[in-house]
Amino acid sequence: MRKLLLTLFFFIAAGAQAQTTVIPLWPEGVPNAKANPGPEKLDGELISHVSQPTLTYYPAASGRAARTAVIICPGGGYEFLAFDHEGRQYAQWLSRLGVAAFVLKYRLSDFGHPAPLQDVLRALRTVRAHAADYGVAADRIGVMGSSAGGHLAASAATMFDDPAGRTGAALDAVSARPDFLLLMYPVITLMPPSAHAGSRHALLGANPAPDLVKRMSVETRVSAQTPPTFLVHSQDDGAVPVDNSILFFQALTRAHVPAEMHIFERGGHGMGMSAGHGDASLWPQRAEEWLRDRKLIQ
Repeated sequence: MRKLLLTLFFFIAAGAQAQTTVIPLWPEGVPNAKANPGPEKLDGELISHVSQPTLTYYPAASGRAARTAVIICPGGGYEFLAFDHEGRQYAQWLSRLGVAAFVLKYRLSDFGHPAPLQDVLRALRTVRAHAADYGVAADRIGVMGSSAGGHLAASAATMFDDPAGRTGAALDAVSARPDFLLLMYPVITLMPPSAHAGSRHALLGANPAPDLVKRMSVETRVSAQTPPTFLVHSQDDGAVPVDNSILFFQALTRAHVPAEMHIFERGGHGMGMSAGHGDASLWPQRAEEWLRDRKLIQ
């Protein structure tokens, strides 16, 4: 019996893995590529030294397709990617809700700005250009990010027309504006006193120009064109101060952008989908309700 169960588990797991597809983001060549970037590194779930950005595609669960897609930006301080608990696990959850999910493997501190922004904008253009192939509507494509991945997601939502995202490819003609935004304990500002210094250093270097720091503090880039946003943070976050989400929410409110924010007393930083964080572990239910209220899922 045990052997039968193990065999069954193997085939179920193999079938689940077969559902995913890895999509190269820059088949014509990565912009600002390095001559000898060295090998990509994998340490448990943590990926670093990315030189070939990709999207890993998780189709919507059979029979539940909502014609909605989400591009997921894992966190990791722009030094590594927490690809499992802030990437794959989110994608599996979204797939169960009927959402087509794409986990973005983006370039990090080895390249610095503007490489991550180029990658997320290219991801949005890629999914939108092939929306029909993925069974999604071109005007129902959102972006989600945690921690530094939240900074990248919010950058896409506020800098979707940035010239750095245009590389001369035919895809440049496709809009890179996300239609909605999900942010989990995001890095937002790169300015004192609430900046996450590690993310700022990894993205912009040791001594960035003050005007660049301000431009990459995404609360300063919010406009009426910024998409509706869902935010989650914990008051006791010891890594990325809760002020980051509050600053972004305030900017959204001033710009009259629909937004919903959940601040939990306890939850710390980097909870992902894990249980054991009290009420903060209920955020997926709140996010599901928000998506349903916006008619993005059934």
